Amino acid sequence: MKPGRGPLADLWWLVSRASGIVALVLISLSVLMGLAMAAKVLRAPKAKRLVVTLHEHVALTALLAIAVHGAALLGDRWLKPGLSGITVPFALGYRPQFTGPGIIAGYLALLLGPSFYLRRRIGARRWRRLHSLIGLTWVLSVVHTLGAGSDARQLWLRALVALPAIPMAYLLTLRLLRPAPAVAAARARAETSPASNVISLRPGLRASDHDANHGASRNGGYLSVTRMKA
Repeated sequence: MKPGRGPLADLWWLVSRASGIVALVLISLSVLMGLAMAAKVLRAPKAKRLVVTLHEHVALTALLAIAVHGAALLGDRWLKPGLSGITVPFALGYRPQFTGPGIIAGYLALLLGPSFYLRRRIGARRWRRLHSLIGLTWVLSVVHTLGAGSDARQLWLRALVALPAIPMAYLLTLRLLRPAPAVAAARARAETSPASNVISLRPGLRASDHDANHGASRNGGYLSVTRMKA
């Protein structure tokens, strides 16, 4: 609260402050759920469906919180941002180096949140590339929160930012270690497709014996060769 002013005079600022914190929490949850799905840590089908539904609703609710966060500032008599101050990056005179990234993060969230409904039209590969920007949205939100927020020095707010970063780093590492979907699909096809030749050598048989007796069974059954059509 600004010194010498009552709580009602700062009502709009308080609303913006609260909704901004809610938006950061929701964006963090959305990123965590997205990384969990991308890293394939969810095995049970029911858990996957539940997380997909929650991910969708959390992302849309975050958009609402972001809209309230910006719109509430229009009523702040001290800041007086004007419409351009909450919509144009770096146009606001108050800490523009930190409010600018916040506005950019808001636009990215607006772009990425509803993109789920366009997944079939733009294709899964393009959608995944586009959706990977959600991590940048979180980073810009953190920069905005710690740089422009009035509670940036408070331990509870720093903890709110730092705690999700730990599982995010872990899930991101798992995701980066996983092969790309196209590579994984190619490997799966290679593993399931029948081989052109299946050769079984029994102990004690040399490779030269196999070459000399291809397609036959040697004395004592040391060699068994089966040809299969792919």
